[in-house]
Amino acid sequence: MLFAATLAGLACVVVVGLFMAPPAPPADAGESNPGSAAFGLAMVMVLLTYGGWNESAYISAEVRDGRRNMSRALVIGIALITLGYLAVNYAYLRVLGASGMAQSDAVAHDLMEAALGPAGATLLSALVVVVVLASLNVTILTGARTNYALGRDMPLLGALGQWSGRYGAPVTALLVQAGVALGLVLAGTMSRSGIEAVVDYLSPVFWLFFLLTGLSLFVLRWRDPERERPFRVPLYPVTPALFCASSAYLLWSSVNYTGSGAFAGVAVLLTGIPVLLIGRRSARYRRADHYPPPATSVADTPVPDKGD
Repeated sequence: MLFAATLAGLACVVVVGLFMAPPAPPADAGESNPGSAAFGLAMVMVLLTYGGWNESAYISAEVRDGRRNMSRALVIGIALITLGYLAVNYAYLRVLGASGMAQSDAVAHDLMEAALGPAGATLLSALVVVVVLASLNVTILTGARTNYALGRDMPLLGALGQWSGRYGAPVTALLVQAGVALGLVLAGTMSRSGIEAVVDYLSPVFWLFFLLTGLSLFVLRWRDPERERPFRVPLYPVTPALFCASSAYLLWSSVNYTGSGAFAGVAVLLTGIPVLLIGRRSARYRRADHYPPPATSVADTPVPDKGD
């Protein structure tokens, strides 16, 4: 229901911007070129709006016929997100113009106010709340799966890999994720820049992991060239090379933008190195295929332990 409300809100902005609001006056032809550095910063913020396109892969172990359906979900999902993003931004440009968007602190609010007055702005604010709730719902469901997988692979963090048969979810991983999220919210509230401080903290780590993920594909192909792969990479190695190049550029842009704020995220990231080393010494990694898949139906639900 939240997802449907999100789509309805985006459709409302597009329809109002294209058919119900007066267009902005023509742009000044003498506007200067912002330069490559500003372009890199803009792309960091733009691609943050796509954040989450890859998170459906986190639940691939719980999807039927994952080899086929996950590819479809990722490709169709990113195509729909792109179309929606372009449509919404075209509506912004038509009503506010490039200069109006640059001067606005809330472009969607200003668009609705220009078309429908204060009532339109109030409606948009309510839709934003719904969109936030929908995003939180998806992030909670998918994000905890990475902690759950980490706990299954590392005995040192085995508590994260416990699956609750009673609730049909990785409860411990969910609670840990909630604690980290609340810590970030608290850090943001203590900073004068608020949400910008959280972006400063997360952006460099976000793009670093994307870069490392792309590079890992080359490493795994080199180490195990004969191993059967569950997914094929179209146009290999061109596609992952372009992905790595764009991730490296956006990593540089995010560090250039955040400055000293980038070191906070990197410092937290580096604390994982001793945890990894200690985990390797305590026991070997356990392979994921040694574990039964999480329950997907009532019939498959295991009998809960006393700890559940």
